Amino acid sequence: MEVNYPNYYHRIQGLISSMSERLPEQMTAFTQLHKSATADGALNRKTKELIALGVAMTVNCDGCIAYHVKDALEAGASEEEIVETIGVVVMMGGGPAVVYGCQALEALGQFLKEQREDRSIPAL
Repeated sequence: MEVNYPNYYHRIQGLISSMSERLPEQMTAFTQLHKSATADGALNRKTKELIALGVAMTVNCDGCIAYHVKDALEAGASEEEIVETIGVVVMMGGGPAVVYGCQALEALGQFLKEQREDRSIPAL
C-alpha cells in the first residue's frame, strides 16, 4: 500500500480538528503538552522532533511518522539527520523498525519533494 504522507498529514489535521470540536478540553490539553514538550530547552526543538520520530517508528504509528518527519523538517532537521535517526531506531528496533524506517524514508522523500515544489511556485 503506497501512502502519500503529505496528504495523510493533511487528512489527520482535519480529523484532529473534528476531534477538537468534540473533545475541546482534552485536545487543548494535548496541544499544550505537545507545545511545551517540543519547545526549546536543554534539547532544541529539532532534537526533540527527531526523538519523537524515533518513538513514532517504535510504536508503529504511521500518522505519527507523517507528523514528526514534517515537524522535524520544519524544525530545521536535515535529510541526513532524519536518515541517521531512522538508522538508530533500526539498530534498537530490529525488523519492525526496518519496515517503519522504510515508511519514514518514504515520508521524508515526499515532504522534501513537496517543499521543493512549494519553493518553485512564485509568490503573488
